[in-house]
Amino acid sequence: MKIAILTSGGVDSSVALNLLAREGSHELEAFYLKIWLEEELAHLGDCPWETDLACVREICEALDIPLRVVPLQTEYLERVVGHAISELEAGRTPSPDILCNQHIKFGAFFDAIDDDFDKVATGHYARIEAQNGSSLLKRAPDPVKDQTYFLCTLSQQQLSRLLFPIGHLQKSAVRQLADEFDLPNKHRKDSQGLCFLGKIKYAEFVKFHLGEKTGFIIEKETDRRLGTHNGVWFHTIGQRQGLELGGGPWYVVAKDLAQNTLTVTHQDNLAVHECDAFTVGDINWLCRPPKTADLQLKIRHGPQLSSCRIANLDNGRLHVEMAPADPGVASGQSAVFYEGEICLGGGMIE
Repeated sequence: MKIAILTSGGVDSSVALNLLAREGSHELEAFYLKIWLEEELAHLGDCPWETDLACVREICEALDIPLRVVPLQTEYLERVVGHAISELEAGRTPSPDILCNQHIKFGAFFDAIDDDFDKVATGHYARIEAQNGSSLLKRAPDPVKDQTYFLCTLSQQQLSRLLFPIGHLQKSAVRQLADEFDLPNKHRKDSQGLCFLGKIKYAEFVKFHLGEKTGFIIEKETDRRLGTHNGVWFHTIGQRQGLELGGGPWYVVAKDLAQNTLTVTHQDNLAVHECDAFTVGDINWLCRPPKTADLQLKIRHGPQLSSCRIANLDNGRLHVEMAPADPGVASGQSAVFYEGEICLGGGMIE
């Protein structure tokens, strides 16, 4: 089988590459996608892409696997960063990593390699199972590392070409394999934050594109002015960190773009503002629609699954009732639905 494997310099993709190489039955070629915004944002921090690429080269040379660098900065700026900035400017909470998978790793990259490879492998924590001519996306056994949330917008054509060599493993087992393989990055920490930022702080990235605009922070129950903020686009519903208010903890419960105000509530009152129902649009079912109205739900990446009940609305939209209620439901977030281990797909919270 001819396999293209995406490598990033991280432990997960490096172990995935080594596992495939040790099978000895595949024709492998490694690819590094250059999507860092080092030219545009170099003054904000250190972009580690050169270090990443050096690590990838070392691993590929040790395995005698060819490596190609594919520059996709233009596509990334247009299809991911542009969307993220427009969503933030509109007061919503985007999911850039979901767009990255859909439009870059398994979009623009697929276009770049055309049909030259049977499969494309990555270090994602997820599983794909062929069933009745379709490809099912299933959660990884490691609930903390499971990345099906970030794959919810893929098509059957994309899923059918993917391999996830470490998707069946716990992160601890991947770390153990990295040690056994004596990889040069075996002690490297997991990357944090959005895939295109590197070491650049998210707030600095937002400031670069949208600037700052001082406004008031207002208490929901009393309309008291508790402090100021530098722009509503730096904050999301349910946020606690970064408010710099005394007497807390305080949580964001509303944003007003026209008035440039943040509304917050104290933790003592937070339960009153939790959300247990919302509408989802732009639905993408990965394989098939649900067989039942009672499902599980994620509204953010992480191990937490909530119970939910869905009902069809007009224009393919869904009404969702979830339990328990959550204080961090924000428009623009992705809601992803599950039947047990199967990730069914998802849509955007309206």
